[in-house]
Amino acid sequence: MSSPFQTLTVIAFHKQFIADATADRHPPRLVNVSIPSSSKKNKKRKTRSWRLQFFVRMMWKCDTLVIRASREDTVETLLVQISLKIKVPVVYLRLIYKGKELRVEQNLGECGVENDSNLQLVGRLKSIACPVVWRATQGIVSLIRCLCRNEVVCDTYVLIENHFKKYMDNPEYFGVFMFMKIPALLVNLLMSPWASNKTIADLSIRGFVQKSLEVKCRTLQGLYIEVVLEFCEMLRGVGCKSDNLLYVYCRNGFATLLAHVGVLFRNSKRGVLLQGVSYCVREVADGLLKYLDSSMSCVNSGEISCSDVRGFVNFSTPLREGMAEQEGEFKNCGVHYAEDPSLAGVVDQLRIVFFQLLSKMDECLQFMENCLANKEQGEEDRDATHCGRSHYLFILTELYHISKLYSGAEEMFWGVLLRRKNMLSYLIVWYAEITDGHRWVLENIGVTNFESRRHLAMMLFPNLNDQVLEFEMLIDRSQVLAESFEYISRAKPDSLEGDLIMEFKNEDARGRGVLREWFVLVCQEIFNPRNTLYLACPDDQRRFFPNAASKVDPLHLKYFSFSGRMIALALKSKVHVGIVFDRVFFKQLAGNYITLEDIRDADPMIYRSYKKILEMNADYIDTDELGLTFSIEVEELGHRRVIELCPGGESIVVDSKNREMYVDLLIQNRFVTSISEQVSHFATGFDDIMYGKRLEFFRYLDLEDLDRMLYGSENAISVEDWKAHTEYDGYKEIDRQISWFWEIVGRMSVEQKKVLLFFWTSVKYLPVEGFRGLASHLSICKSNEPENHLPTSHTCLYELCFPPYSSITIMQDRLGLITQEHMSCSFGIP
Repeated sequence: MSSPFQTLTVIAFHKQFIADATADRHPPRLVNVSIPSSSKKNKKRKTRSWRLQFFVRMMWKCDTLVIRASREDTVETLLVQISLKIKVPVVYLRLIYKGKELRVEQNLGECGVENDSNLQLVGRLKSIACPVVWRATQGIVSLIRCLCRNEVVCDTYVLIENHFKKYMDNPEYFGVFMFMKIPALLVNLLMSPWASNKTIADLSIRGFVQKSLEVKCRTLQGLYIEVVLEFCEMLRGVGCKSDNLLYVYCRNGFATLLAHVGVLFRNSKRGVLLQGVSYCVREVADGLLKYLDSSMSCVNSGEISCSDVRGFVNFSTPLREGMAEQEGEFKNCGVHYAEDPSLAGVVDQLRIVFFQLLSKMDECLQFMENCLANKEQGEEDRDATHCGRSHYLFILTELYHISKLYSGAEEMFWGVLLRRKNMLSYLIVWYAEITDGHRWVLENIGVTNFESRRHLAMMLFPNLNDQVLEFEMLIDRSQVLAESFEYISRAKPDSLEGDLIMEFKNEDARGRGVLREWFVLVCQEIFNPRNTLYLACPDDQRRFFPNAASKVDPLHLKYFSFSGRMIALALKSKVHVGIVFDRVFFKQLAGNYITLEDIRDADPMIYRSYKKILEMNADYIDTDELGLTFSIEVEELGHRRVIELCPGGESIVVDSKNREMYVDLLIQNRFVTSISEQVSHFATGFDDIMYGKRLEFFRYLDLEDLDRMLYGSENAISVEDWKAHTEYDGYKEIDRQISWFWEIVGRMSVEQKKVLLFFWTSVKYLPVEGFRGLASHLSICKSNEPENHLPTSHTCLYELCFPPYSSITIMQDRLGLITQEHMSCSFGIP
């Protein structure tokens, strides 16, 4: 009686493997594979369909597969199941029955397969170039097998390296490479007991990873990323953990390929890659948590931080970017990405990592705060107090990006930073660099202080270019504005990247001190209301905004470009010039909208008038007693004309419903439109020095920050602070001349102290930090001049020199002469 199963012998062969297969003498291994039906309909008919059984003989592996299928299964289904089992891509497989190739869409019944039929499984090549690739790769396989048998082969690594260089750019190579199972062969070689084999395998794996990074085709890189991940998993499986250099090398290569290829969700092996990336994120996060613990005890934290922080960012970045893109795709379909089984575990894993790292960062910042609570912060304390903590900012930056993915995570993130505001600011000042990318702080500048915001803004200025020749200026003090305008406005922006060298005509002094004095003098002239370029605020004469009537000067727009360059150069040189901007001007430079409250200081009278319109009784406004329409009458150069605030404005009456729009249009016309050209040219000049980063610069700051950077401290000069930051050369602190000096300074008026400071340093306005904010300590030097000589100064070195006066009366007389306003200039020497 015949069996209910049909027995078929399926012979899988490839001509390149026949010789190799016959060389191996191993008993066949039986592997049972059950093939499901290809459709629900077929499943229903399964009980009444007799089944077929296949014996698949893989000659190159000496394995025999026992495959059971029904007549309703398609040829494609059969090939897919065989492919999954033998790890050969379906694209290379063909089934042959009675000399004819079976079409993949047919089922076995339609093919007329009968009991005891023989089918052939053929590996068919895709192109003419492929046989060359197959032969070359088979040669490498044979070479590796010889090594595994401890046979001597010369120049093995060179042969493997040249093989990768020659074929990895070939699109056919990936399939052949995977078919030959070269990753597994190399890992087996690595685990062999012979040291030479380990070395060859180590170098070969590294060579493959490096070549994968060098491949120019992103599609090929998207394939090789699977191989590099497979190396990681196999190395991890044989005991190579995160402290193994080869494993770390492969893991880093995997991260770099992720960055090259782009969003990993576009890869066909998305699920596999997701799990691989998720495991790596978890792995490096665990290392990072250990590093953060060690950073609180300063034990071996620096070296760990470099690799783990970089690894965390490298893996987290493509993972969160892919999750964000996938979220967007799913939202368009009305579903959430967490509902996708391939994503759910990964999403949860990254969430856990985020909360663990954020909690640990909170602990670290609190520990820093405690360390600094009872000690003076200074350069000498930096390494001892903050061993390895320069990487905290990188971790916080990545946590910020991850927080965007989860509900409630952003609030928690900003809450931690708000509690640790002082420590975050301290980290920014000490460790933030221009390439680090801290723009995320702009989203919530409330977690920073002035010093950190100033640091971030100042990093946007290009560094001093040593390759650029010094820009030299010789200026007549009596023509300081006109001649400075000629020098600066005509200069090409790149010529101002180097050092500025300033000298006044008929004066010997030059150097940084003279340069500081020049900045102050020129800026005071630019913003002098007599020059009609800028208007001072009525209630605060330090504050300025562009004058709409500046067009009386035909060169006014060029002067606005010039003033933009001068302010940018002063900021870059950290010179306090004694002027500040009005809020109207500041907000336009930052690209922000002007509102009613912004014009309060610029024109208090107009502010009160507009505010009154908004607060009037609605019934009174609707009676049209005011007679207002959406138009205004202006006078320009002796002529009056009507300007409509909107199309047809003269015929639109202002009432209680449209008065807010009316006031807003008045503000935009008076404080924006009328000075738009002036603001635009100032911004252009400022951008000439900052290379287009002006908007970002002003958005890092608020108006009070810019006030401190341009004007400096408004506090009275503290003699005790002055004395604490002064050193002595030739004198001692206990000398009577030094005692007399500080006694005399203590009795000086506020203005005399400012003049003395300016004479000594060319600093007219102290930084907000006081004398601590100056570039260096001040010094008092003993000169060998007779006592009838006046004091002199080296302003660039912050040195004040005077002879050993014989009495306090003589010293007071000499200091009184140099602290007269008209005598304070031209004493300094370089």
